[in-house]
Amino acid sequence: MNNFFSRRICLVLFFPVALLGSGCSGSKGTAPKDQVTGKVTLKGGKAVAGIVVFVYPDGTETSAPTGDEGTYTIPKPTPGTVKVLVKAMPGASPGLRPPKDADPTKDAGVSVSGPSGVPPPAKYGLPASSNLTYEVKPGQQTFNIDLAP
Repeated sequence: MNNFFSRRICLVLFFPVALLGSGCSGSKGTAPKDQVTGKVTLKGGKAVAGIVVFVYPDGTETSAPTGDEGTYTIPKPTPGTVKVLVKAMPGASPGLRPPKDADPTKDAGVSVSGPSGVPPPAKYGLPASSNLTYEVKPGQQTFNIDLAP
């Protein structure tokens, strides 16, 4: 009789654990990546070369540079409302080109490589003058940014 109760107790304890364990393994690797992707353009046209910055209410920031077509990806952003800044690349000066005889392998103080595109207007690089905000949610999302001159 004692053996009968031991078997029942084992079944009662083991069966729910087995069900829980089998339910967890099915979702492995199927969760969407948490990221915000998008494209930064100037007045709906030219791609913007810069850095997209999300500023959280506590002052923390996360950022990503734009690619060749003005595209960016911010991986694993924290959900919540953010202030969005679009800053010029460090050292970038609009219209400045290296001299024709410059050696591209040496640092002449001018970036010759990097994303192509126009620099963003200065007002979007400052928290006080950027009027851009975004609500970050879990999962994959797209946030295209069209800047006015």
